[in-house]
Amino acid sequence: MALIANEDNSIFYGKPTDGWRLAIYTVIFEADTRAGRLFDLALIFIILASVAVVVLDSIASMHARFGVLLAVLEWLFTALFTIEYGARLVSVRRPRRYASSAFGIIDLLALIPTYLALLMPGVNALIDVRVLRLLRIFRILKLTEYVEEFGALGRALSASRRKIFVFMSFVMLVVLIMGTLMYVVEGPTHGYTSILVGVYWAITTMTTVGFGDITPQTDFGRLIASIMMLLGWGTLAVPTGI
Repeated sequence: MALIANEDNSIFYGKPTDGWRLAIYTVIFEADTRAGRLFDLALIFIILASVAVVVLDSIASMHARFGVLLAVLEWLFTALFTIEYGARLVSVRRPRRYASSAFGIIDLLALIPTYLALLMPGVNALIDVRVLRLLRIFRILKLTEYVEEFGALGRALSASRRKIFVFMSFVMLVVLIMGTLMYVVEGPTHGYTSILVGVYWAITTMTTVGFGDITPQTDFGRLIASIMMLLGWGTLAVPTGI
């Protein structure tokens, strides 16, 4: 499978024929070589470590105690990802194709937040810091390029996309109808202040989560809830056959 992926990359991105660009291409894009495997393993470690830094930085106590260290590590990882992204672009004959590909966009998303905070110092005052952290978490998506099972999962989902679409359409139809019905039956008096609240209740009930923050108070409402629970129990079994 790795060999097939390498051949696809060489055709789509344009594999250099010789020189230093070919040497870089071999390391970065060809996982069936020793250097390529070592590069992939090192990059996987860096990706996981960078995500761990983002997660730790979101904890107030860790940020207060190790904020400077976490910031230094963040810049270190950003520098490494920048070098990697640049190396990918210069090592192929069609850099625009890589830049506009799914993996190229993910690579870019891994860089944007840190540079955005540097170029626009006031960005944290305008944008919730959690948004920047969310963008940094996109780095975990870079792993999909190095784990073959992700590719197999993607192909399986693609092959079943019509069935998945029909299933999700049915689920959305049910929660919309049942949520609207519950809104009419229970009403604002019992906490169902809008159809959206009713839909929220229907989703939590169908998925058997049942937070309990909003519950039916009337007999008819409890009947609807019982039907919804049975529907949820049966509906959740459907995806196993897709």
